[in-house]
Amino acid sequence: MKEKVTIKIPRELYETLQKMIEGTGFSSVTEFIVFTMRTLASTGSINEKDKLTEDEVRIIKERLKRLGYL
Repeated sequence: MKEKVTIKIPRELYETLQKMIEGTGFSSVTEFIVFTMRTLASTGSINEKDKLTEDEVRIIKERLKRLGYL
């Protein structure tokens, strides 16, 4: 078996993902996250078109601030 590492995410996000995967083929949040990250990583890089706009960055920062991360 390949060596693994731990990645920490906010519990609220974990619980949201648990609800999202109910009734899907994913048996766990970990399985879903690994699938999602492999899909993202398979592109090989983040392209210019994948970059966030200034408005998107502002919205994300506002959300993170409301959640207490900033």
